[in-house]
This record gives sequence, C-alpha cells and structure tokens, in this order.
Amino acid sequence: MSSTAGKPITCKAAVAWEADKPVTLETIEVGTPRAGEVRVQVLYTGICHTDMYTLSGSDPEGAFPAVLGHEGAGVVESVGEGVEGVKEGDHVILLYTAECRQCKFCKSGKTNLCSAVRATQGKGVMPDGTKRFTCKGKELFHFMGTSTFSQYTVVSQYSLVSIDKKMPLDKACLLGCGVTTGFGAATITNKIEEGANVAVFGVGCVGLAVIDGAHHNKAGRIIAIDINEGKEEWAKKFGATEFINPSKLPEGKSIVDHLVELTDGGLDYTFDCTGNVKVMRSALESCMKGWGTATVIGVAAAGQEISFRPFQVVTGRTLKGSAFGGVKGRTQLPGMVDLYLNGGFKI
Repeated sequence: MSSTAGKPITCKAAVAWEADKPVTLETIEVGTPRAGEVRVQVLYTGICHTDMYTLSGSDPEGAFPAVLGHEGAGVVESVGEGVEGVKEGDHVILLYTAECRQCKFCKSGKTNLCSAVRATQGKGVMPDGTKRFTCKGKELFHFMGTSTFSQYTVVSQYSLVSIDKKMPLDKACLLGCGVTTGFGAATITNKIEEGANVAVFGVGCVGLAVIDGAHHNKAGRIIAIDINEGKEEWAKKFGATEFINPSKLPEGKSIVDHLVELTDGGLDYTFDCTGNVKVMRSALESCMKGWGTATVIGVAAAGQEISFRPFQVVTGRTLKGSAFGGVKGRTQLPGMVDLYLNGGFKI
C-alpha cells in the first residue's frame, strides 16, 4: 500500500477560477477515493480544444472554479472500496467516455456511450454528487470525469483503464482523446474499406489520426484539407496522398465542387475535424451520392446547427457522428495500445 493511501494529498493543479480568465497554478488538496473510485497520479496530460472551449465560457456544462483537462495518463495511487479492474501501481489512461459494461448503452453492442456516470459528470461532480478537490477553502468542480490538469485526480472506476507498462505514458495520454477519436472514427465507426477515397477536413491532432486510420485500413486516396499550408508536411507523414488549401482554389470554385470533380462524383468517406458547421455541410456535399458517408467529429459551439438540403441524404448520402472514435475505453483501448506498440499507427 502506498504511503499516501487513505490520506488527503496536497499537490499542484492548474485551476480555472472563472470563465474566460487564465488558469492559475495552485496548491490544492485531493481527497481520498470513496467506494468505486480511484485516485491517480497524473504524469502526462494533453491540452485539447475542448478544454479551451469550456474555459472560454461557451460550454453550457462548464462549471467554475474547476480543474480542467481530460487527456491524461498516469499511475494508480490508491483505490476505494469495491473497485475492480485496476489496482495500485497500474499504468492507466483516463477516460472521459466511461464504460460500466452494465447500462443499456454498454449492453447494446451498438455504441461506446455509457450512461453510468454521465449525469453527474456533466455537473462537474463525482457519481455520489460530491467533489474531491479543495483550494483556499473552496471546493473545485471536476471536469469530464477526469480533471487531468492536476498532479493527482480522483475518478470513477469506470473512467480509466489499465494498459501495458511498456507503453510510454507521454504517448498514452494522447490516446485519452485526440488520437483515439480520429483513428477510431476511421477504423471502428466507419471501418474504411481498402481502396476507398477519403477526405479529412481539418488537420490537427484528430485529423491526423483520421488520416493515419484511413492509411492503416489501406484507403486509396486520402485527401487532407486545411487552410494552413504548414500542415501539408504532417498530413503526408501520416498517410495523406494529397493536400488541398481551400483558400487557394480559383475564384468562384468551392471545395465541394473541387472534390466532386477530383474524385469523379465524390468521396466514399469524409470527416469533419473542425467543429465548423459550414465545413460539416461541405463534408456531406462532397460525398458520393448513393453511398458516401460524412462523419462529424468536431464539436460545434453551443447553439450552432447544421444546415443542408434534404436531397443530399435522400440520394443516399449518410451523415453521422463519432464520439471517442466509437472506442469502448475499458474493452478496446488496451488493444489500441498493443497496436501502437507493434507499429500499427503513429503518435
């Protein structure tokens, strides 16, 4: 048993005291894990656009003061009563998409969504409705069930998964969101077929992972689309066969027109990784009629709506979404770790 088990831990954390203000480095107290909970020493965390979106004040579920962060990896420090599946000393990836294996979503076999902790997670509290962080006499809200911007965090036993200790944790943390989200969207949500034509709108972390997933599945043409030409080199490193900057197209020619012409009618698969609803429409309209599928991955701002002509879907195009790449965190993520360790994809 660790020397800190059963005791509160004092550590450093980046605290968001209020919306649209910089986070500050503070000393906080992290409480002990209760029944069904796990306390983790967070060794690495990524910064995702979703963290910045919540900090901006635009997130309707944003609650302050809070410890943000949801893309992390570390080591289990201690476990609460009744915890199964992880133990002290395990290397883990934290999961903002939980997996209880008991709710109707988990049992359906149709989705990676889980209802076990969703209601309380959205309110910034633990499953029992309480908090584990305090700073300067104030309780701090949790974030996305993970709160990785702290040296220690407490999560539900359903919100983390043990992984092979050979996996470098600085790489593993990115499997907590961006890489898994993109790679899974290509390989699990859509199961891209060999030879398929693919277009990826937005070449950030998620977009690169989609490209990598399409390349892993032996797609034919993989077209990366971004207004930042500096991303072309990265896109091609991850498997893109072509790069298009929409802002450099001839005057009067849209990206949709260009893609339809380039691919003799449209793409088999398109992916929006921008969160821009106008780009989402372009992704749909760039699909081949009869069978093309557009997948929305990027999260749009609150209140934004997608507008498109019904004829686009009447003629056989499909518009769908993908959360965390369709990956079941506790069941499937260890397999992704093994795939990475065997050279199956890039981080």
